[in-house]
Amino acid sequence: MATWKIAPALAAGCAAILKPSKLASVTCLELGEICKEIGLPHGVLNIVTGLGHEAGASLASHPDVDKISFTGSSATGSKIMTTAAQLVKPVSLELGGKSPIVVFEDVDLDKVAEWTVFGCFFTNGQICSATSRLIVHESIAVEFVDKLVKWAENIKISDPLEEGCRLGPIVSEAHYKKVLNCISSAKSEGATILTGGRRPEHLKKGYFVEPTIITDVTTSMQIWREEVFGPVLAVKTFSTEEEAINLANDTHYGLGSAVMSNNLERCERLSKALQAGIVWINCAQPSFIQALWGGIKRSGFGRELGEWGLENYLSVKQVTRYTSDEPWGWYQSPSKL
Repeated sequence: MATWKIAPALAAGCAAILKPSKLASVTCLELGEICKEIGLPHGVLNIVTGLGHEAGASLASHPDVDKISFTGSSATGSKIMTTAAQLVKPVSLELGGKSPIVVFEDVDLDKVAEWTVFGCFFTNGQICSATSRLIVHESIAVEFVDKLVKWAENIKISDPLEEGCRLGPIVSEAHYKKVLNCISSAKSEGATILTGGRRPEHLKKGYFVEPTIITDVTTSMQIWREEVFGPVLAVKTFSTEEEAINLANDTHYGLGSAVMSNNLERCERLSKALQAGIVWINCAQPSFIQALWGGIKRSGFGRELGEWGLENYLSVKQVTRYTSDEPWGWYQSPSKL
């Protein structure tokens, strides 16, 4: 994700400062070493590690930083935007999400079950575009969710360096506790934990959480409305296309969304109706560097990747040249009075 920002910034001719997450800085430091090895001039790319409220806040407020591009939580994005506003500094924000995946009754259940599991549990659910709200047609809900449970329970949970690992640990102890608390809160509010929701029995240490599927969810529950950023899928049913769209759009967020149906006209209707910057049709989460990435509402604004990503780091200048030999002629020349 760092390269999503650094590559277009450098290509646009900017010097750049990269401030990685305090929890995931090592790969960004390695990127800096690679840039030194290939001969990138000193000072073109600068990597600053540290805490967000110290290093990050200082960068956001510094008068010599002309542009901020931030990926992270909506709360932090709001603070950065407030700080940047004091200097009328442009920002691009790629923030949180609570993305829906809408599954209609005409699909191949096994095929869509895998996409649903991938869309939510890929990268352990620690991705802002995770399709963590399943909205499934009531006529297939029982059978489909039963398949999902089997798919989820078949996922290999292990050390990420182990061959075949498909779900690793949560990034930190604090976030591990937050994910478990979100699951516990859902249960206390009346939701049903169909599978997961705890540490895997075979892993005695590490911040591992089993893939979790939660049903009997209402739209007022925290598990339905707030981003968990972990391997947790909340499920609701619908009866009509209109109801599905309303459920999908009933959120403060608007980053990703997915629609699963063999009816391509229906897919096209939903792709227009869903309030999100990204819509996947009969898949969930594939991204391509040629295609734009970004959200609406509290998921932020601005687009990364492709030509749109380059434009983030460019400022258009108008240059007008007068080519006529004739005077402008708006005022009467004193020499002709």
